[in-house]
Amino acid sequence: MAYRRTERVIARLAARHEAIVAAARALASESGMGAVQIVPVAERAGIAAGTVYRYFPSKDDLVAALVAVISEQEIAAIRRAAAAAPGPLSALSAALMAFATRALLERRLAQAMLAAAADADAAAERPAFRHRLAAEFATHIRAAIAAGHLPEQDEAFAAVAVIGAMMEGLVGSLSGAPETPEARHGAAQALTLFALRALGVVDARARGLVVQAG
Repeated sequence: MAYRRTERVIARLAARHEAIVAAARALASESGMGAVQIVPVAERAGIAAGTVYRYFPSKDDLVAALVAVISEQEIAAIRRAAAAAPGPLSALSAALMAFATRALLERRLAQAMLAAAADADAAAERPAFRHRLAAEFATHIRAAIAAGHLPEQDEAFAAVAVIGAMMEGLVGSLSGAPETPEARHGAAQALTLFALRALGVVDARARGLVVQAG
């Protein structure tokens, strides 16, 4: 009986933790990482601020946990998209398309996670996410090179350059915000096509890969 009670306690604690992080994510999606404060998060989660403090002693701890969760989710989504593709080049295309599509769906959150910010929120965690993202794309670029689908190049440098260019197109100050699902899909395809061309895929094949990934 005591063992089952312990399991219930563990499940309740885990559920409360998830609810707090979900509330923090919702605020970050709406207003940026600066909006992730203990009191607003508690209000969004429907719990007392003191309860949030029991899980996260400070705002920095909460933001760090949020960034870690989002990082895992985004990397997992990119890997799922790539794993469903039939070959290394189509896997790269699918990974790029997944990244662009998800960033456009939550532009403010993507900006908070990846773009330079004036505040210091998640100053240590966000670069770590960028490094993981770059490493993920570098793996797919190297696989496509090894299969003879891309010209020889420094995959690490290429991955960083592609991410930077795509982020500017996705959430940069000069980029417009696609307001409809169709517009977001078209923008994701355009950015994926741009990235494939930049990596050395000939235009006709790049277009076919983008259509396939879409």
